[in-house]
Amino acid sequence: MLNKEEIKKIIPQREPFLMIDEVESFVPGEYAICYKNVSEDEYYFKGHFPGNPVMPGVLITESLAQAGAIAILSLEENKSKNALFAGIDKMKFKRMVKPGDKLKLEVKIIKQKGPIGVGEAVASVNGEITAKGELTFALVDNK
Repeated sequence: MLNKEEIKKIIPQREPFLMIDEVESFVPGEYAICYKNVSEDEYYFKGHFPGNPVMPGVLITESLAQAGAIAILSLEENKSKNALFAGIDKMKFKRMVKPGDKLKLEVKIIKQKGPIGVGEAVASVNGEITAKGELTFALVDNK
């Protein structure tokens, strides 16, 4: 299990845009299983939506991308790199994510050729899928 400080040693995101609170398990270059504890204090709930807070789908997608970055940037040869979005495919949203939910983020790297790769991504709450799709990433030098 990795905590936030250990996560920050792998990916470059920082608060308020660090969307992972803990890593349950990962194998460099293969997969990561992470969690986001969705708090009522999240900055985006003030406007999305007042009186009915819902985590935006784009932020669920970003959370999944950061989980994928744990998998790919933990490889020794990628430690000086960053993973950027190169595409989002087949992303479907199945359930709302609300304050108090513990969002499970699972990303499996299904292909990589050079600096471009694809992760199969699934977000869930209590075993119920909230979002799933494929995330394409591009590795770039972190300068």
